[in-house]
Amino acid sequence: MSPFRSSTGLPDNIAGALCYFFPFIGGVIFLALEKRSRFVLFHALQSLIAFGVLMVCHVLTAVIPLLGPLLEVILSLVGLTVWLLMIYHALSGRWYKLPWAGEFAESQLRHL
Repeated sequence: MSPFRSSTGLPDNIAGALCYFFPFIGGVIFLALEKRSRFVLFHALQSLIAFGVLMVCHVLTAVIPLLGPLLEVILSLVGLTVWLLMIYHALSGRWYKLPWAGEFAESQLRHL
């Protein structure tokens, strides 16, 4: 268990994992509540970005005839994989960065 505690009172790794455990909403909640842990803020931002993009892609593929259902299945599998991967890395206390979403989240941390 992480010796560091977020401003929510939870260990950093647990708070970081909760950002992903409740996709998108967890990121919103921890972004609003967290005041000092850059680890938790990073994972909250990355969760918002990654799952926000996945939600938009799901909406867009729903209007594509014929290939839409296949793309939906692929997006769902990608989403499940990202979800499990990020929960695992956050629980392990790692600053694992997803391509694009992680870079963007890290750049936004510099402005907070």
